[in-house]
Amino acid sequence: MSDPEVCRGVLEQILGIPIERVVSPEAQRTIDLLYEGKGIRLDVYVSDGEGTVYNVEMQRGRRRDLPKRARYYQGNVDLDLISAGEPYSALKRTYVIFICTFDPFQDGRHLYTFENICRQNPSLPLGDETAKLFLNTRGTAEDVEPDLREFLEYVENTTDAFAQEAANPLIAKIHERVRKVKQSKEMEVEYMTLMQRDRENIEIGIEKGTERTNKIIRLYVDGLGTDEIAARLNLDAHIVEKTIQGFMGEG
Repeated sequence: MSDPEVCRGVLEQILGIPIERVVSPEAQRTIDLLYEGKGIRLDVYVSDGEGTVYNVEMQRGRRRDLPKRARYYQGNVDLDLISAGEPYSALKRTYVIFICTFDPFQDGRHLYTFENICRQNPSLPLGDETAKLFLNTRGTAEDVEPDLREFLEYVENTTDAFAQEAANPLIAKIHERVRKVKQSKEMEVEYMTLMQRDRENIEIGIEKGTERTNKIIRLYVDGLGTDEIAARLNLDAHIVEKTIQGFMGEG
């Protein structure tokens, strides 16, 4: 489900900066707020009015290769931004953001931000305008604003009770979307259940039809006539006759 406003609100709270608007640069790029069995999953690839690109992904399973994954995503974003032969100045500022339900660096922080700087002079940035952010829903440090901390707690506890008590107004908006997505998923499951039941009924009907045909042919081979078979199996004589004709035609 696409929701640019919810996406914009989440990005503003993560980065602590105002964002005028967010747009999807290509049809294939999405702003997806999905509901899974364990909670929400937010997958985002958007840009803002300034051309800055934001790539956000949920990470629920612990991954040792997360830093390399961030590097890979950064490379893909850059390849999307310029074509061969274009000047490197066409590359826009980018943020690769992972929202993790575990502490990826075991330092207790809610937010880890990495940018390229000079090791010999940490005050000297490289200036490549890239940043990689890792958020930890289980942080313990007092390192982020209350709204962001509450949002991360909500990712861990996506319940009606938590959403109702949350002071962060963004959570109410997200939860309303989550509730609608959840209802949609439940309707989809119900529909698939009905489809499966119909499919099973058809298969049962085929099995019953095959069993009936076998009985008719067996009695016919034993020398019984159409009326006798119909009476013994409690069937319409026309059905018996059609079945026998089909059997004779196959022969």
